Amino acid sequence: MLFWRVKQLDEILATAERKSLTRTLGAFQLTMLGIGAIIGTGIFVLTAEAATKAGPAMMISFVIAATVCGLAALCYSEMASMVPVSGSAYTYSYATMGELVAWVVGWALVLEYAIAAAAVSVGWSGYMVALIREIFGTTLPQELAHGPFDRTPGIINLPAMLIALVVMLLLIRGTKESARFNSFLVVIKVAALFLFIALAIPAMTAENFQPFMPNGFFAKTVVDPISNNMVTVGVAAAAASIFFAYVGFDAVSTAAEETINPQRNIPIGLIGSLAFCTIIYILVAAGATGAVGAQPGGELARSSEALAYVLREIGHGWAGKLVAIAAGIALPSVILMMIFGQTRIFFTMSRDGLLPGVFSKLHPKYGTPHVVTICTGLFVALFAALFPVGQLADISNSGTLFAFALVAISVMVLRRTQPNRTRHFRTPFVWLTAPVAAAGCVFLFFQLSGYTELMFLAWALIGLVVYFFYGYRKSHVANPHLAGND
Repeated sequence: MLFWRVKQLDEILATAERKSLTRTLGAFQLTMLGIGAIIGTGIFVLTAEAATKAGPAMMISFVIAATVCGLAALCYSEMASMVPVSGSAYTYSYATMGELVAWVVGWALVLEYAIAAAAVSVGWSGYMVALIREIFGTTLPQELAHGPFDRTPGIINLPAMLIALVVMLLLIRGTKESARFNSFLVVIKVAALFLFIALAIPAMTAENFQPFMPNGFFAKTVVDPISNNMVTVGVAAAAASIFFAYVGFDAVSTAAEETINPQRNIPIGLIGSLAFCTIIYILVAAGATGAVGAQPGGELARSSEALAYVLREIGHGWAGKLVAIAAGIALPSVILMMIFGQTRIFFTMSRDGLLPGVFSKLHPKYGTPHVVTICTGLFVALFAALFPVGQLADISNSGTLFAFALVAISVMVLRRTQPNRTRHFRTPFVWLTAPVAAAGCVFLFFQLSGYTELMFLAWALIGLVVYFFYGYRKSHVANPHLAGND
């Protein structure tokens, strides 16, 4: 059953040729897309979440998450260079472990991309609300700045909902235009982080790193000193949350079908963006911890705009405002890449017959999958309006970790089943790299809260119901005569 309805790689490539997207992206644009997707809420906002869970030892959490992501990126690079079509881990699973596994992976990727876009929208909202308060002295009513499930509940997070809808409209307009806009925003984000590093690193003191690991290494459940709710803490738990800060790199692989010379450019975009961001992240985490301390329940842990808070505390209020402005301007690029990735997954699943054909229809003027973009945008806006950033990030991570583990396994399966197929990029030390990547993903998955794991299980079960009521019967692998009818 596991290897039921495997779709051959040659067939996948032929399907992409029949209904393909336009190739407009080069190596530089892909790397910028990767950086744009990676640098976002994870470092601008979830630094506070990591402080709550791990204290100063969140430095280790960043390294653990980066290591697992780096190994996964090497596996992704091999698969993406072999199968340069939209679909990411969904497509790779289809070619190695069959339709049922591919469906579950594709369904899990909804959690990665769509829920991640909602999380970043909420993170953007926190910076914008604080920025308006700092500059104009105007406070947005709590009822309109927080969702009903937040630590400080409101009615609806209006700014988060609105930014998700704006990004949706931009993506309908076109991929190339979105990539150009993204490159501009990436420059702003990177400049803001370099400014933060330049000011925070000199303010570091050794005592701010003590006690270094107040909640231990492995995940455990304690009372949150801020909300008084039960939360999962520990260095490993923080790594599972911080994983969210890195995962945008795989959105590069969803753009494979819109990439010029994807066999060369996709690995460059994947590995280049991840390596650059890892260095930046570790420096930022060190600066934030060393400058003001990162103890659970402390002021950094309470902040909804962590980096701006740090700069204000060390006497650089002007820089705090600049970083907040940069976050406000640039975080939409992450929302853009997350929604972009989600629409390309659904586009490919629709093209394979597993979802209705309307999801793979292209706009007559802009050539973009506008129907699925609208559906995804509305879904993201709804979740952003209701849920807090920490919960959204962990739910997103559950889908991501599952998909990454399957990609690592797929690399090993194809090395055995198709050893002679051309590989423009080969995962180094694959029989060490791929098993460690898969094991790392499984380990981090089980460091998430029990609530998050149950949410993932429930989502997977819903996906299976959808599959057996629709995709099972409409699949183009099972019904080749339907492949040209959409």
